[in-house]
Formats: sequence, structure tokens, C-alpha cells
Amino acid sequence: MADLDEIRRQVANKTYLLTGHASSRAAERAIRSYEIEEAIANCRVVEDYPNNENGPSCLLLGYTKNGRPLHIVVSYPPAIRVITIYQPSAEEWSGDFMTRKT
Repeated sequence: MADLDEIRRQVANKTYLLTGHASSRAAERAIRSYEIEEAIANCRVVEDYPNNENGPSCLLLGYTKNGRPLHIVVSYPPAIRVITIYQPSAEEWSGDFMTRKT
């Protein structure tokens, strides 16, 4: 399971990496770096991917200070990488954005 305290600490200290893919997706979706940091500050784990082929990671849900929900996939510590980011849609996710619709 992901160490949320460590993820939050590294993001708060700005010692994380935004991958090229995440940077492109954030730009396409008008998601600013401060919004990523705000969302991770109060995030919860939605899905855990300990056996991901690219290394252990997890999907987080957090909200910006303006209430914008964001799903953020991050790698486990020790080196936190934001892998991708998007605003979850009501068509694909339940009302609390914690459960995928089937």
C-alpha cells in the first residue's frame, strides 16, 4: 500500500517529478501544478497498483481548494512521480469519484 504521508510530504516539499506524459495531460486539461499539490495534500487512495509493470503506483483522489476533483496516478516512494492526471467524469465514476461504474 502506498505511503500517503510520504507522498504528501514530498509533494508539499516540491521534491516530486511530473512525467512528460503527466505534464502533457495537465496542459491539455488546464490543470496547474499548484492544483496537483492542493489535491494531493488532502487525497485518498482510490486504487492501488503494487504490481504495475512500470513500478508500484496508485490512483489518488483529491480536491483543489476550489473544489475541483482530480485523479492523480503517482509512483510509490522513495521517488514520487506523477504519472498522469485528469478530472474524473460522472459518466465513468460514481458520485464520490471513488468507484468506477461498471
